[in-house]
Amino acid sequence: MTIVAAADGSALGNPGPAGWAWYVDDDRWAAGGWPRATNNQGELTAVLELLRATAGAGEPVHVLCDSQYTIKACTEWMPGWKRKGWRKADGKPVLNVEILKELDDALAGRKVTFEWVRGHVGHEMNEAADVRARGAATAFQNRTDVPAGPGWPGAPVATTSPVAAPPEPPATLF
Repeated sequence: MTIVAAADGSALGNPGPAGWAWYVDDDRWAAGGWPRATNNQGELTAVLELLRATAGAGEPVHVLCDSQYTIKACTEWMPGWKRKGWRKADGKPVLNVEILKELDDALAGRKVTFEWVRGHVGHEMNEAADVRARGAATAFQNRTDVPAGPGWPGAPVATTSPVAAPPEPPATLF
């Protein structure tokens, strides 16, 4: 049986207080975040944490994601970036390389497929992940407890974001 999950990230300002979340159903979801990160860092981390949580399940994972960047990074761009020493075609370093390297490890040996879904149009699972990612970002903004969720059955539940805070984003994103 395939695990179907939505993964999403949120940033209140980009960069700003940020969150990530993955969602299977109301009994299986997780969220976390940082005081300052980008939306893309949240999107990538949501997938990473989903893969970590389900690593022991032994089932394929189908990720519903509204981030083309995340999908293409995981399915198209990563092999070339690795061959080029984590550099883009223009020779510049790949952004979010720390998270991407962890994702590369988490994807190794796993059957993972991705499906792009349009965000903010009522897709039930994507909306559930979005609400939780935004809730985590808002908690960091308000300096309140992050609603971390129940996690995956049998997997450790993180009380804070298990991924180290990403490095400070560059002053300009383009």
